[in-house]
Amino acid sequence: MFHWLEKNPFFFTVLVFITVAFAGLIEILPNFAEASQPTVGTKPYTVLELTGRQVYIKDSCNACHSQMIRPFKSETDRYGHYSVSGEYAYDRPFLWGSKRTGPDLLRVGNYRTTDWHENHMWEPSSVVPGTIMPSYKHQFTNIADVETAYAEAMTVKNVFNVPYDQEGMPKLGSLEEAKAQALADAKVVAAGMKNQAVKDEVASGKIPEIVALIAYLNSLK
Repeated sequence: MFHWLEKNPFFFTVLVFITVAFAGLIEILPNFAEASQPTVGTKPYTVLELTGRQVYIKDSCNACHSQMIRPFKSETDRYGHYSVSGEYAYDRPFLWGSKRTGPDLLRVGNYRTTDWHENHMWEPSSVVPGTIMPSYKHQFTNIADVETAYAEAMTVKNVFNVPYDQEGMPKLGSLEEAKAQALADAKVVAAGMKNQAVKDEVASGKIPEIVALIAYLNSLK
């Protein structure tokens, strides 16, 4: 039979296609079913974390950092447990990335601190000698857009049934309530930072982008 297939490339190609397609379906379809079920412990982002996620996207962090750990020993040894589909249940859009100029960040909250992120974003080479990552000092003076993050949270809550305001999940409430909670969360982050100008901004009721970004990075576990 195999000799016959080798002499008939058309049928050989069809058989290979059917085999690969069948194997692909077996591998992929179960993941589609799992994708709708959040992994145990996975929660929607708080408004402050969502604000930081918007900063992450705006400054193109996802262009150089992936958020998807593959099930290979070399990956799990460095980054932690491999990714599972349910971890991304509340990610819109996904930030899997297609390139790793820098390390994967899916579990960065497990091994980096607020203080480390502050130094890294201000001057990357101060903590990672030889890095090609640019500094992001503008994040220390730019004020984060909490209102847009709140609008996004309300949108995914109402359109995609993301379980905000349910027991054990982040609360949204009104815009003013969400802004007050974001500021309270920002004060916790700022308490772990050294930059006095950032601390003063938060104390005055404003949230610099760096604080929101660090809140988001700390949530990645």
